[in-house]
Amino acid sequence: MPVKVSVIVPVHDPGPRTEACVASLLGQSLAPDEYEVVFVDDGSGDTAPAPLYALAARDARVRVVGREDSGGPGEPRNAGIDAARGEYVMFVDDGDRLGAEALERMHSYGVANDADVVVGRTAAPGRAAPVELFRANRPRAGLADAPLLDSLTPHQMFRRAFLERTGLRFAEGRHRAGDEVFVTEAYLRADNVCVLADYVCCHQVRRDDARPPDPRRTGPADVDLTSVREALDVVERYTAPGPLRDSLFRRWLRVGLVEPLRGRRFLDLPEERRRELFTQVHAVIVERFGSGAGASLRAAQRVVAALAAEGRYDDVVAFARWETGVALAVRPEDVAWRDGVLRIAFTAELTHDGGPMAFPSAARSPGGPPRDLADAVRRVGADTVEQFEHAVPDLLLRERTGAAQHLQPVAVVRETVPADGGDSDGDSDGDGDGDGDGDGDGERVRLVLRAAAVLDPATAVSGDAPGEGLWDIWVRVSLGGWTGEVRLGPAARHGRPVPPAAVVAGRVVLPYWTERYASLALDVGHATTRLGLGRVAAGDVGVEDGWLHVDLPLHVPESADAVLRLVPGKPGDTWEVIAELGPGGRLTAGLPVDGLRGGTWSASVCLSPDTDGTRFHPLPFALHVDQDGVLVVPAPQPGGARHLARKMRRTLYRVLGRGTPHGG
Repeated sequence: MPVKVSVIVPVHDPGPRTEACVASLLGQSLAPDEYEVVFVDDGSGDTAPAPLYALAARDARVRVVGREDSGGPGEPRNAGIDAARGEYVMFVDDGDRLGAEALERMHSYGVANDADVVVGRTAAPGRAAPVELFRANRPRAGLADAPLLDSLTPHQMFRRAFLERTGLRFAEGRHRAGDEVFVTEAYLRADNVCVLADYVCCHQVRRDDARPPDPRRTGPADVDLTSVREALDVVERYTAPGPLRDSLFRRWLRVGLVEPLRGRRFLDLPEERRRELFTQVHAVIVERFGSGAGASLRAAQRVVAALAAEGRYDDVVAFARWETGVALAVRPEDVAWRDGVLRIAFTAELTHDGGPMAFPSAARSPGGPPRDLADAVRRVGADTVEQFEHAVPDLLLRERTGAAQHLQPVAVVRETVPADGGDSDGDSDGDGDGDGDGDGDGERVRLVLRAAAVLDPATAVSGDAPGEGLWDIWVRVSLGGWTGEVRLGPAARHGRPVPPAAVVAGRVVLPYWTERYASLALDVGHATTRLGLGRVAAGDVGVEDGWLHVDLPLHVPESADAVLRLVPGKPGDTWEVIAELGPGGRLTAGLPVDGLRGGTWSASVCLSPDTDGTRFHPLPFALHVDQDGVLVVPAPQPGGARHLARKMRRTLYRVLGRGTPHGG
């Protein structure tokens, strides 16, 4: 059978980090004869690649190509392309891991849409992953109508015939950001690019043991802008003058030149390196963009671009210092279950130095570069007010371990409210009104986003239910040239909404507030004592005609199956009884009374038998069954028979039950 996909994995001194990658590659849903894995050993030590050669000897899917150390991933990736036999090739780093269906889904989607490049959804623990690009599947995505440049890592699938036809290859040697140039050119030259957004295909893992810097380099690695120039050259080569070229140039201006000069990222560089970076950015902006650089960027980015174009290093540093005070604040207002979905209300706004950020209410930004810091701040504020009508917060459900994130539906109301004292810049304009706008009008406003999100546990993960585990809830807002992502919280311990656990979509879902961040999270299928079943009181339990009724503190939107387990106090058989969990959280089970007579039975319940029939949650009562009926008593505790007897004397209530037994 023809090979559908060749996965190319450059390795250098592979070790334990490679094991998860190998396991994910060998666990793919494609048939074993439909794909291959090509490890390209780039000059490892004598024994380091031995496990890979041993794997190749026993698994026909695996090959190892050895070569001399090239110093970077470009040459081994190119060697992998030359060795590949698949219809498509995919590049993976040796610390990454693929979703189990990644190759099958990406290949099928690429073939169905006749795509030269297939962009699969990625997750990157500890790093920001693209959001806009993966809002929905895109069978035909072009640079003119999709933010493809948000994803410039090589973790894509490329049609091998396309690479051969175009001669497209990676830059070789210790070339910084050669991946971005390769992927940009692929996007520009492909007949079609498709985006698979509804499945996390690759979990990109940052390596802590990356190769040390090349001692042959003379300049600081993080101020080399060669790759930016090369990317601009590629854009110029494969586009005609016009809106598309302009938009692509703006992307590189924003990401490659302006962003490195902003905020803490810029200020944390040593002074010498900071000046060198600024000098190089200034040179590229003047050379490729001219004095009008950044005219169509967002407010804060436009200020930095204008200052850099004029060579105003000190002003760029001053603006960076001011920007370090800008943050996103999110406050949860309400979290409640309604009809099986979790409704989350919250507010979001920008802050400065810990207080609400105030903006000029009516000022407009003039043309030309800013005069000074106060003028820069005023311009940013005025433009941010104008952009506010388009601001929309995103609510992201993010898997804690793998960092896969999924957007949830959000409705928003934008409020412009008067600012009550304080300011956003410490009155740096010196006009005495405290608004920082330099015009002395004293009118300031706050920009508040009031949002209502809906999180449906049945569909929250790209149309599917979230898997078992812990999920954090984040909020993302882009406004005024700033993009902030923060956890939904913190919330004051007193007065914050605490919804109960829910049984929905076959899972037990518990919203809770984390201890470390005091932020909202979901526990799917893991919670035990936190479910609150220990709060069941005497009045919540009843037995009538052989039927047990327990009102559990759960949100249950529709009837579901459950299992009641009864464990004897003395050695003997355990009973498991099919039960029903009704709307409102009432558990109903028919008791096998005759089989229970003469014993005391501890009770526990499995709330999701279809997905996890082995997890039982203890209930705070036991059943004592004698000839007179069923006695509900507190659950047995350690301490022996006398302790149990004392508990039984404090009987909650007695109800006779001699109906027809059920279950067993």
